[in-house]
Amino acid sequence: MRQSAQSDAITMLQKLHCDGKTIDAGRAMSPLIANSHVHLPPNFSAFDSVEQLLDQSHNQNIAVLGVSNYYDFAVYEGFASGARKRGIYPLFGVEIVALVDELVRAGVRINDPGNPGKMYVCGKGIVHFADPSPTARALLDVIRRNDSDRMREMTCRLEKVFAENGVPTGLDAEAIIERVMKRHDAPRQTVWLQERHLAQAFAEAFIEKVSPDQRVQKLNEVLGAAVTDDASNVAKLANVIRSQLMKADKRAFVEESYVNFDQAKELILALGGIPCYPTLADGAKPICEYEHPPRKLVENILSSGIYCAELIPVRNTREKLVEYVHALRSAGIVVLAGTEHNTPGMMRIEPACADGESIPAQVKDIFWEGACVVAAHQALAARSECGYVNSNGDRSPDFSDDEERICWFAALGAGVIADYQKRMCDDSI
Repeated sequence: MRQSAQSDAITMLQKLHCDGKTIDAGRAMSPLIANSHVHLPPNFSAFDSVEQLLDQSHNQNIAVLGVSNYYDFAVYEGFASGARKRGIYPLFGVEIVALVDELVRAGVRINDPGNPGKMYVCGKGIVHFADPSPTARALLDVIRRNDSDRMREMTCRLEKVFAENGVPTGLDAEAIIERVMKRHDAPRQTVWLQERHLAQAFAEAFIEKVSPDQRVQKLNEVLGAAVTDDASNVAKLANVIRSQLMKADKRAFVEESYVNFDQAKELILALGGIPCYPTLADGAKPICEYEHPPRKLVENILSSGIYCAELIPVRNTREKLVEYVHALRSAGIVVLAGTEHNTPGMMRIEPACADGESIPAQVKDIFWEGACVVAAHQALAARSECGYVNSNGDRSPDFSDDEERICWFAALGAGVIADYQKRMCDDSI
């Protein structure tokens, strides 16, 4: 990424007013709308562009918006600049997939319901995405290389399945990358393929090459299974291709190579962020063993040195959301809420529960508090000061207990956000 990203995103944060513990906690504003987790293209995203996301966020009164892309951060420059123009406070993050070997052997599902031992880990409030340290760069290179090799091999296997059943698509990894580049007007070096990119490309190619009256029959031949989904709808067809061909034990599946949990955490800390556990709760049925009951989840993540958790409420019933949020927050864990927007379907950017149920006010307050804590951490880390956690992952030590620490960082973050919004209105940054 160009060095201008550093000046635009991080230097901006360095200018924000946060003079240590002299900040007046009374400046904390009433809760606003925050979303701590969306994916930006060219990651697989519901949005065609960063501008589309920011325009919708502005129109929906989003005050704080966090991005959490996989492994490339070049798009964060445009996001920071566009957020600034709209008075939206940007939070920067990363999402990493890790493997916990002992839980693989034990058959324990963590936060991927189909793959025991597979663990998604997020980093919140990262600040070194424009100038990663040698440690961070080396880990990112390993992850990118492993993912690229896997996507290349999986594309070959998909093409073989389609060609053997009379639908040669001519797709390879480079051809799919070119499709992603064209769709999002993205530079080649920013595109790192994900399974959803492959599934969408093969769905599009299938529809391009097979006439409407033959699609259902031909799709069943390709999949080797009776499928009733709409064979002319790209999004539905892509989901079928993923489930029938790309998952474990399916014909196009390729074994994944992951970093381990310690490496994932090391990368997040090297990027200056807060390690954060993304919680499925009843987004998986049954709830994953690692997360059930809530007190067990609390024990598990605290023992791993994680002091921040996140939910995607649209996956959760109102009842379960309340149960998990209160259990986490009562244990001194900062809690956030996001939407991901990593599927083709568009939803509102303000988080809501499953079936569109509203989030209870008390839980909204906790989510807002969490967003403020991350904002404070990000602003302090950008000035090379200790944030909510230090570079070793330990919580800031200058507090008598977890409650005092969270409340102080939340007040600081609310002040940072208020300063930012005022400066944006004054056009002084």
